[in-house]
Amino acid sequence: MDASLAVLTIHHWPDRVRGLAEMRRIAKKRVVILTHFHLASFWLGEYFPGIREIDHEIFPTLADFERALGPVCVSAVPVPHDCIDGFLGAYWRRPGAYLDANVRSAISSFAKISQTEIATGLERLRFDLDSGAWEARHGALFGLDALDLGYRLVVAELRA
Repeated sequence: MDASLAVLTIHHWPDRVRGLAEMRRIAKKRVVILTHFHLASFWLGEYFPGIREIDHEIFPTLADFERALGPVCVSAVPVPHDCIDGFLGAYWRRPGAYLDANVRSAISSFAKISQTEIATGLERLRFDLDSGAWEARHGALFGLDALDLGYRLVVAELRA
């Protein structure tokens, strides 16, 4: 096959080195991976800091990709404000969506933090949304069509 593709999945692999090696082995021309490197600037971390901590530990670094794939090209993938794919950053401009248990159930990061942290974070988020505190801090987001939350397209062009 010409290319192998992984979309927001590599952080779930039990053996990332082996998985990347397999992607490289089967692809003749390129390996393409959508991932993210940081969520430091995402407001959701104010309410659920455990997500930021866990993701920092499980997501590969640029050096990890280069060790496994050789030189890579990395491009930012801004998230549109009306994104309907339910990954973690999809609702950055719709904060009330994170109050919905169905939305959270589709986001693996919420499964990795404690129920106590979730309950506390939801209570704080609900209060801040109702009181206007969230909008006072983050209202400028409503003027943006897309936001760079650290999602990156990593592409390795392979030599024959």
